[in-house]
Amino acid sequence: MDIQSIKNRFGIIGNSPALNHALNTAIQVANTDLSVLIVGESGVGKEAFSNIIHALSPRKHNAFIAVNCGAIPEGTIDSELFGHEKGSFTGAVDSRKGYFETVSGGTIFLDEIGEMPLGTQARLLRVLETGEFIRVGSSKVQKTDVRVITATNKDLLEYAQQRKFREDLYYRLSTVPIRVPSLSDRKEDIPLLFRKFAGDFSEKYRTQSVQLDSNAQQLLVNYTWPGNIRELKNIAEQISVLSTDKMITPEKLLGFLPQREGARSMALITTGHSTANGDFSTERDILYKLFFDLKKDMNDLKQMIFDVAHHQGYSPSSSGDNLLPVYNNHAESVITPAYNTSTPILLPANDQHEDVEETLLLADREKEFIAKALKKHKGRRRDAANELGISERTLYRKIKEYDINE
Repeated sequence: MDIQSIKNRFGIIGNSPALNHALNTAIQVANTDLSVLIVGESGVGKEAFSNIIHALSPRKHNAFIAVNCGAIPEGTIDSELFGHEKGSFTGAVDSRKGYFETVSGGTIFLDEIGEMPLGTQARLLRVLETGEFIRVGSSKVQKTDVRVITATNKDLLEYAQQRKFREDLYYRLSTVPIRVPSLSDRKEDIPLLFRKFAGDFSEKYRTQSVQLDSNAQQLLVNYTWPGNIRELKNIAEQISVLSTDKMITPEKLLGFLPQREGARSMALITTGHSTANGDFSTERDILYKLFFDLKKDMNDLKQMIFDVAHHQGYSPSSSGDNLLPVYNNHAESVITPAYNTSTPILLPANDQHEDVEETLLLADREKEFIAKALKKHKGRRRDAANELGISERTLYRKIKEYDINE
């Protein structure tokens, strides 16, 4: 079965390379009994991948059950998964089969596996290695034939270092890892997803489908979407129900975006829009705008100086060396090379001094923003990069450049 038919069958929207790679991996592994660990941020649709794997597997005619490990209290999760005997604990008035017993022959999907208690992890490891389990309050070993698919939005290896997760269980679960990309890693799919959701809600509420103008669409793409597809769907539903105008502008879209610190202003700056009253909502937003405006003004100033120097007919120094500044006879000005040209520019010495000071000031502010973002997110570079509106690669380069201690 090709990838497009899988998308059509399971309602998968998007064509980004990261999404296609994850789907291809799911298709290839479906016909086996290997354990699969689905990794991705909250709201990216990890459960959809577990459904795809089960539906394309030889177990597709048997039971499938999804269990949220984070939603089951620690005191009852063993009973839920493995069953219990009558009288094994207070309230156990009857014997009960667990999911590993009732779903034998099928597939069990354990979501938020990082929230599973350590004691339960030991029981799960035994099931994966031997296919055996014991009910709570029993001594009888029972067999089961269940394929286990797990999912998490946590770094399980980091949890293992903190002794919150068994390292041996991690390697047993992640025989085949599948990383589901976040919306920030598949920005080209955001307009497609919004149109799909808007169309669905138009049919559901029997209204005209909302549309985004080009600037609003750009704002939607530049927003960080920490809630991923779930958040985008909620926003599309709000707009479909509450907006009286079906052509959405950036100003109208801003009324529906959450007032998150930093994230909203970064989208505004990228698209060149502000809020309806022309202001940004927080002092941090203002600092971000000043930071980017200062950088733009400096670039404009450099271009203006180059244009003036070019029209005045300044030529390279007689030595032909444009790599180092060359002072004139009066020591009142300094000649510096222009960017991407062999023609030097004549700058007053005081102006050069001020330009260097502004450059240093800009670098200090950039370093300060990066350090604060890393501290806020406890060193998690992906989250810090999302808040700053830059890629992880750029953030990594800036950390090395400024020698920032994480």
